[in-house]
Amino acid sequence: MQIDLTRVVITIINFIILYFILKHFFFKPVDTTLTNRQNEIDSRIKNAVENEKKSKQLVAQHDELLKNSKIEGRTIVEDYKNKAERVSEDILGDAHKEAQLILNRAKIEADRQREKAQDEIKNQVVDLALLVSEKALEGSIDEKQHRKLIEDFIAKVGI
Repeated sequence: MQIDLTRVVITIINFIILYFILKHFFFKPVDTTLTNRQNEIDSRIKNAVENEKKSKQLVAQHDELLKNSKIEGRTIVEDYKNKAERVSEDILGDAHKEAQLILNRAKIEADRQREKAQDEIKNQVVDLALLVSEKALEGSIDEKQHRKLIEDFIAKVGI
């Protein structure tokens, strides 16, 4: 086999021309596409890292808000519980006052009824004593004297 020098030179020239054509039409666009793709991937990775940091911050904020909400909820429940206890105590106090007023009124009314009953008994005793003394004395003493005698009798008896 023989090597033909002209053929080798023409092949080298063809190869160099093909290289420049490929470089101009193929390598540059492919290189540009690969560079753009690499930049896009780098940008996405950077965005993913930033989004991860933001999500961690948001999770931390959410946890803090949840913790604060729980504390605030407990505080509100305690406040309402205290208010309910105060209202309950007020209601019980009012009920005790009302019960005491009712008892006092009942005692006053009972005292009035007792006094009224005592007055009625006194009057009946006086009337009976008048009748008895009238029958016994049959008119020898006037009514004023009868009254005086009866009042003295009642004072001695203690009615």
